[in-house]
Amino acid sequence: MCVPVFWRRRMIPRARRGAPLRPALNPGEPRSFARILSRKPDLEGRSKHVFRVGRNRCLIRMIPTLDSHSYNRHEHFEGTDSLRLDFFEMASGFLESRGIHTVLRRRVGPEVYLAEFLESPPFEVIVKNYAHGSTLRKYPSLFRKGHRFKRPVVRFDFRVDPEDQPLPDDYVRELGHDPIAIKKLALRINAALQDWLRPNVLVDFCIMVSRGRRGRYVVLSEISPDCMRIRSRSGGSLDKDLFRRGSSRKSLIAAWSRLITSLRPVAAPKT
Repeated sequence: MCVPVFWRRRMIPRARRGAPLRPALNPGEPRSFARILSRKPDLEGRSKHVFRVGRNRCLIRMIPTLDSHSYNRHEHFEGTDSLRLDFFEMASGFLESRGIHTVLRRRVGPEVYLAEFLESPPFEVIVKNYAHGSTLRKYPSLFRKGHRFKRPVVRFDFRVDPEDQPLPDDYVRELGHDPIAIKKLALRINAALQDWLRPNVLVDFCIMVSRGRRGRYVVLSEISPDCMRIRSRSGGSLDKDLFRRGSSRKSLIAAWSRLITSLRPVAAPKT
């Protein structure tokens, strides 16, 4: 298997964790990818850098930063970048096995993956199975903490600093998107992730979607403990709530590593 030199040292540890291996890279790709990653990113976010690769692809490098506006905590946690990608790679494989597509094409480094390049909409999709987090803050006394919704709640948030704001379905439609189709996809993703994560409990998650080349909606953003809430059978946090509550880097890395080790990998069929 032809891999970049900066990834070779990670191959044995990753195999022990049971993460799926992606198809081999094409000859010459490692060198060309290394050149691309050495230049200035085309897009820079707090948690990712995006490098265009031709017209329809890009390299995405995870950045090991964690942020919480609500708890006013913003820190650099070395090692969370590769763990987020470990999780996303496995989640993507599982979703693909259920006929749900993501932009991830294959992993090319510990914290780098090759993806389909699509335009990002100005909103994200929130799916909530239980009342937690923003539901309690923005709608105080409406639900008790931990209330289980009879049906999962799916909503849109407009992405804006310092805090995202609820976005009505009609505004999503006015932007040229189909809120009904997006919500149906979000519910399919929710059901698939619940099956995959069992016996852990999926409290909520947040994703971004975009229309792919064939006009269908695909998952544009990562899926990882950084953008969801997961509880163990005993009620312990296995996600970014650990960071929000002041956990150390060591404790968070240990919890996320145990979670990833416990999940069953599914090799994605992408090439």
